[in-house]
Amino acid sequence: MSHAPAEPPEYPQPPRPPEQSSPASPHVPPPQPPQAAAPPYPQPPQAAAPPYPQPPQAAAPPYPQPPQAAAPPYPQPPQAAAPPYPQPPQCPPGGVGSPGPDAAPTVPAQPPTIRPPEPVEPPRSAADDPDHPHHISIERGRVHLAAHQRRTDATTVGSLLLYLPNFFCSLLVVVLVSMVTGFGPLLILAWLVSGALVFHRRTESALARHLFRLRYPTPQERARLEPVWHEVTARAGVDGRTYELWVQDSDDLNAVAAAGHIVGVTRFALNELPNGELAAVLAHELGHHVGGHAWVSLLGYWYALPGRIGWMVLRVVSGALLRASSTISCLGGLAFLMCFGVAAVATFSFLYGLPLMVLGVPYALAAVGRRAELRADQHAAALGFAPMLAAVLQKLHEQEQEASQPASSGHKSPLAGLMATHPDYYTRLHHLQPYLHPQHP
Repeated sequence: MSHAPAEPPEYPQPPRPPEQSSPASPHVPPPQPPQAAAPPYPQPPQAAAPPYPQPPQAAAPPYPQPPQAAAPPYPQPPQAAAPPYPQPPQCPPGGVGSPGPDAAPTVPAQPPTIRPPEPVEPPRSAADDPDHPHHISIERGRVHLAAHQRRTDATTVGSLLLYLPNFFCSLLVVVLVSMVTGFGPLLILAWLVSGALVFHRRTESALARHLFRLRYPTPQERARLEPVWHEVTARAGVDGRTYELWVQDSDDLNAVAAAGHIVGVTRFALNELPNGELAAVLAHELGHHVGGHAWVSLLGYWYALPGRIGWMVLRVVSGALLRASSTISCLGGLAFLMCFGVAAVATFSFLYGLPLMVLGVPYALAAVGRRAELRADQHAAALGFAPMLAAVLQKLHEQEQEASQPASSGHKSPLAGLMATHPDYYTRLHHLQPYLHPQHP
């Protein structure tokens, strides 16, 4: 049995949009094979992500604010009402000199410029006045040093001779103390050598502070002293670096030459004298050093110190014995005093004699001291400071008169002038006359 071939199934055609037929174009395009649609790509199932749990948001409480106190108003200083600025007089409208309607507006006057007051300079003292008649030039130049920086004049030799009694009395006291204490010659030798300490720099500084009440100058004082001192030493041919300048806090006009290397002036002389008069004062003290007056006086004072201490002890012991003689025995005390008096008279008579020791030596030392002052005046005058030194002596004389006015009622002893260590004003001025008024041949 023959079977007829089966017809393939009709391929489904996709629906086609209706075409508009045109009567003019009867041609129908052939059918196209159906295009199979690509199956969609299988996608894995997407699981919906669960929502992230969010913590519950609590409403933040409001931040507590401190109560704002109303700030008190800052106290303002009372404002003084400014005085009204003086305005020029205004003419009334339509009056004489009133500007017309077409006149340019007037420009207000500018206030006057107020200048600050010029500073007033303080009054200059005589020490800073270059026009002062006793002002000298202190410009530095060449310094010619003399071959002999120091010498020993007649007053120095006389002082040494007059200090010998004091020296022997001190030696006797030292010998007695050495015998009592048992040190023997060692104590005597130490005392004799101790005089060299007077020229030791540190010992001099200690003596200047405690004995003469001096101090080191301040930088301002040194700036004033050193140029004047350089001028003085340059004229004298002396090396000024050998000496030290000190200041004494005093309102008196004075100066001092101490030990071997110290020159001191008072604060009054430093601040009130012009530089020429200050140079005259320094030249006078330099004369004491150059002539040897300073070291011999201090050396004599040092070697006389044990004798003075022994004399003070003797007075105290004698007073105690006199007071005790009334209770113990008058005869015993008188016997002791007689024995002691005989020994003292014998000792003094062995040295220089009692009259010379008690009466002559103090007055002789005072006379030699006055002569040393005149020598120092001549030294300053020879350097060209005679007029300045005369002016200083005049000021010193006026100060002495003012100081002696309250005590003018008292009567001075006739021997007071003999014990003076400085000559009077008229004597010193008399010895300066050859330098103030030189006689030309």
